[in-house]
Amino acid sequence: MLYGRHFGRTMRNFCRILPLIKVGLDLTVELELGRVTEEDFSLSEKADYKLYKQLIGLVPGLEERLCLGQDHDLFYVSDMITKGSASARSDDTKTIKVAIVDWITPLNAVLTPPIQRNVKTDRGFHHPRTGELLCPVNMDWNDPKIRRDLASGQLVPSGDLWPRFLYRSYEYNPDNPWQGLFRSSLLVSAFKHVFTSPSSVGKQGVSRATRSSNARIHGMKAVTVPSIAYIATQVRFALSACPTFARTDSVTDSEYFYNLIIELLEDPEEKVEVEDLLKWWNLQIFPTYISDNRMVHQDSVLAKIKERRRLLLEAERVANGQAEERGSTAGSDGGAGSGQDPNTPPRS
Repeated sequence: MLYGRHFGRTMRNFCRILPLIKVGLDLTVELELGRVTEEDFSLSEKADYKLYKQLIGLVPGLEERLCLGQDHDLFYVSDMITKGSASARSDDTKTIKVAIVDWITPLNAVLTPPIQRNVKTDRGFHHPRTGELLCPVNMDWNDPKIRRDLASGQLVPSGDLWPRFLYRSYEYNPDNPWQGLFRSSLLVSAFKHVFTSPSSVGKQGVSRATRSSNARIHGMKAVTVPSIAYIATQVRFALSACPTFARTDSVTDSEYFYNLIIELLEDPEEKVEVEDLLKWWNLQIFPTYISDNRMVHQDSVLAKIKERRRLLLEAERVANGQAEERGSTAGSDGGAGSGQDPNTPPRS
């Protein structure tokens, strides 16, 4: 179940594991027999195969077990991954529900009216703070009619109407929808709470947890697209008044919301923006790993040593080339200086 927890958080949460494994195994066999290449896969097959490879890469020896085992092995593995993913989601839902009250409370202030930590009935569009954060960016929370319709349920935002809390400082620019998207402090707090321990929230990637964090347990050194979608979905649910997390809930529309985020962030046409977004996220969550890739100053000792070594190697190559050239010239001169006229027949 441990691997299933990480798979659900960082690779895919709303996923039918058994069909995924079956498709992955079938495609693997077709590839090994040379019947197809990956270029022959349909778009859905490419997506499934990529996810399947991520799954088997997560669990040592999993693919061999699936290939050599019986049907009951396949069902057992699928069940364990599914249960692990669901267990992690349930645990995170419970803890974020409590912690988010502190995260949305303004500094040196209180929420009015106060929000209960373990009961959600006073959240969602029934509370001015959670309602403002959940309000879709295409709606005006300051409009009394909008507020009433959202609170009464006459307006039910679907998963494609994204809330304001996704944006930095909760501000949306309609002329540039990418500006600040998925960069809110609320998302960062929730991400740290889940992956680097609750004690690291509010600190620059520092964890004072006594136990290993979820990220460290699995060797996680970079933020993934699905992990951003997962945290956004958890925060959205924590702010809502819905008491129970359900993938098919038509009120929260969580699965649709989650899948649309992944669809955007995995779109090749959005590559530039997504790369910049992931770089920003890694700086927030894993700054020590980002530092390994920093440019070295030209005046540093390391740079000077490397430059000196480069010059020495270049001088050595030049010297070797000149030596070879002199040897070639000497050989040619030796043949011409033998005194033998090429038109004179050899002596018998």
